[in-house]
Amino acid sequence: MHGEIAVNAAPCGPDRYHGVWRPPPGWFAIGHGSPLARRWHRKTPAVDPEMKVMALEPQVYGDFETIVLQERPLIDVRAPVEFEKGAFRNACNLPLMGDEERHRVGKCYKEYGRVAAIALGHRLVSGEQRRERVQAWLCHLKHHPDSLLYCFRGGLRSQLVQQWVRDAQGRAPLRLQGGYKAFRNYLLGRLAPEAQVSLPVILGGFTGAGKTKILRQFQHSVDLEQIANHRGSAFGQQVSPQPTQIQFENDLAYALIQHRHRRYRFLLLEDEGNHVGKRFIPRPLVTYFQGGAFVFVEAPLQERIDNTFNEYVLESQAAYREAFGEQGLGVWADYVRRAMGKLRKRLGNQRCSHMLAIFESAFAAQRQSADKSSHRHWIEKLLVEYYDPMYQYQVRKKRQEAVFRGSPAEVLEFLQYHYPDTERVSLDAVNQTTPSVESQ
Repeated sequence: MHGEIAVNAAPCGPDRYHGVWRPPPGWFAIGHGSPLARRWHRKTPAVDPEMKVMALEPQVYGDFETIVLQERPLIDVRAPVEFEKGAFRNACNLPLMGDEERHRVGKCYKEYGRVAAIALGHRLVSGEQRRERVQAWLCHLKHHPDSLLYCFRGGLRSQLVQQWVRDAQGRAPLRLQGGYKAFRNYLLGRLAPEAQVSLPVILGGFTGAGKTKILRQFQHSVDLEQIANHRGSAFGQQVSPQPTQIQFENDLAYALIQHRHRRYRFLLLEDEGNHVGKRFIPRPLVTYFQGGAFVFVEAPLQERIDNTFNEYVLESQAAYREAFGEQGLGVWADYVRRAMGKLRKRLGNQRCSHMLAIFESAFAAQRQSADKSSHRHWIEKLLVEYYDPMYQYQVRKKRQEAVFRGSPAEVLEFLQYHYPDTERVSLDAVNQTTPSVESQ
């Protein structure tokens, strides 16, 4: 030990530290009891060599573009509360510390400094807990040996996991250079308009016209609804929840980076506006998308009713039954009622109540005879009285003329001829619009 002294000091004023004595920076205590009864030391204590994580040779990986293009599996060693706010595609949360452990270590860091916080972390994650967590990392690496690991900044947590894994199997995975923060900043930079090389083509049309079916027939499309896990309408909620905003932005960046790498000349998107469900597209990117060519899909009302019936009733009920079993049909009905209730402000009480009554009649008929066809009646009112007027208003507001209007088959042929997924931009054009990592 170095600089050992006996401390005999009065507590600091309660107006600053509430009567709790705090050591000067760089000092730490060994032992138990009150601060005045403990021995205080300067510099680094003689501890288990495993705590000397900073002695590790750098083993980092910073080629973020390759991570995206290869969709490399990732081990997120942050606490669950951090992971739930947003992570990266193919990331598995195998934390070094749980939420409560992280909270205690963070509090210790603020009060007593880095060395004391590291010591506390080692005490909290030791023995059987440590063995279980090491085993979880080893099991993941057995199935995904090319995994990379990261903590928030690529610091102590990920370095310590590296060392423990190396101790257990003789080798360790690489960690992300700069951790979550650096990779996240890289992805955000790829959402900027100046990072795009393709010309956007927007596919518009009334609900039920079959836009998504057309979109998915082209390799140069990006499906915003799929990324947001939402059909982009009042009744667009899926059984599973939407990703967090951070997760949505990360996944959208992945899609745009992969699209850019293939050097498509055009980027085909569905007309979604500023948001998809509760997930917002960055405004500069929305402006860039809306500056592209606008193609309008037209379809007869009956065809649109059929398409919407298949999505909102047949496919949706099947998904709810799969998720909730025998209770699925009732859960689905409650979801429809809630969605209709949200339209009351726009439709008014009378029209909304009338639509809800039509739904209840159709649902009762389905319960009694298994006949689902009556659901088409409320779907027709939903299209004619809500979706169509709202979309007409949005199109007029944008004041954007369509370069082509036609049936789904005609639009498909038009896109294949004028905006094919076979045309590419030059490699020089891609390189000229590549933001540097240092600029993020």
